[in-house]
Amino acid sequence: MTFSSERGLGRSQYLTMDILIEILIYGSVHSITLALMALGFALVYGTCRVPNFAHGALYIINGFIVWSFLRAWGLNYFLSIVFAIIVIGVMGALIYQFILIRVRGMAISEIIASYAIGLAILEGLRWGGFKGMTYTLPTFIQGSIFIAGVPVDLHRIVVLICGAALVGFLWFFTHYTRIGLALRGMAQDERAALMLGIDSDRMAVVAMVFGSMLAGIAAALLLPLGNIVVETGYNVLILAIAVCIVGGLGSWMGAVLAALLIGFAQILTEVYLGTHFKMVVALLAIIITLILRPSGLFGRQKELEERV
Repeated sequence: MTFSSERGLGRSQYLTMDILIEILIYGSVHSITLALMALGFALVYGTCRVPNFAHGALYIINGFIVWSFLRAWGLNYFLSIVFAIIVIGVMGALIYQFILIRVRGMAISEIIASYAIGLAILEGLRWGGFKGMTYTLPTFIQGSIFIAGVPVDLHRIVVLICGAALVGFLWFFTHYTRIGLALRGMAQDERAALMLGIDSDRMAVVAMVFGSMLAGIAAALLLPLGNIVVETGYNVLILAIAVCIVGGLGSWMGAVLAALLIGFAQILTEVYLGTHFKMVVALLAIIITLILRPSGLFGRQKELEERV
């Protein structure tokens, strides 16, 4: 899969020091990978309580747009990424302004509408011929380095650094900028925010733009590690939902911590059980969380005993 960050890990029955170091290194990279995938989904839901099930589609279409700018139009790689992220942000705004705004507040309709949009995008790409293993993006930096004797691709180091920097930027943005504070106000109490003059629909559009652009940034960083295929869009959506549910819907910092838990759990699963069990870990995380703590680790939704 394109989001895999564990090349070189193999099965073993014993936890040797070498394997422990590999788990720590690749677990950290994979956790940042999951956080990148989930931040956009968490930001949109946390701000305007809209579950953007088109998140995975926006992720993968960003990759196709970058590829088109780079290969078909011959643009510079960096400019291709920047233009693609801008296009994805505009798409997010249009999706909310013309579709999701009409069903906002109707939870089931929001899920159906956003999922239908994502499905139309992904299957439209498949129908249009964007399938197979022919679509790839070049890595930012070639080569690898050894960390404590473990080989790590330089591009994965870039992913780790950029992911950590993005999390820090989001914290600063939501705590020290006017728009960020407005988004936080919406997330904490929408009615109070409305009384203070904050336009909820305008902030929802802003959240969709930023959430979509975060999906685009994640795609630009992660897709060079594999092929651009439609199926990746579905996988990204599942992983983003798993991270957000475990961390607590509405808490993007909870999503970051949940990404660490699920990331290391998936690495351990690959080491001792095999790669094909990794997605099972994410699905089990969703089921177990919904059974034991429906609000997630850091969520604020009402628990069952509070609702009955």
